[in-house]
Amino acid sequence: MSQSAIIKFVEGSAISSVTLEELKNELLRYKEQLAFTGKQLGWNYSDAAFPYTIETKPGNEGRWFYLKGTSPLYKSIVMGVGSEEQDGKAISFVQVVLPDGCTHGDKAKGNEFCKHLANKWKAELHLFNGRVMYFNPRK
Repeated sequence: MSQSAIIKFVEGSAISSVTLEELKNELLRYKEQLAFTGKQLGWNYSDAAFPYTIETKPGNEGRWFYLKGTSPLYKSIVMGVGSEEQDGKAISFVQVVLPDGCTHGDKAKGNEFCKHLANKWKAELHLFNGRVMYFNPRK
């Protein structure tokens, strides 16, 4: 059974919404940061820290994309953007889905990516296990 994590842009978030292209760019920026860390350490850390390629299926451009694993330890993670109505306000979100057949490595990397993105955007993160992490300033 697939699992899902959601990054919600709530009041106090650094941004109010994100497009699919901005999400891809943020993941690529994260990969570049990891590559720079590896360069400082003297080894190819980015291949171990971001073991995915960003893929899209024909006909689904603009709706979602998936991260395809580059080693047997990782299979795939699906990412998409959307919005929902909550208390009369439109709340934008990023949804991260672990499809059936994903590995424990996919879940760990999914949690890592979600925490990084939610922290950067100061958003509210609903993890795969149902728990909520608040990175947005609250009173």
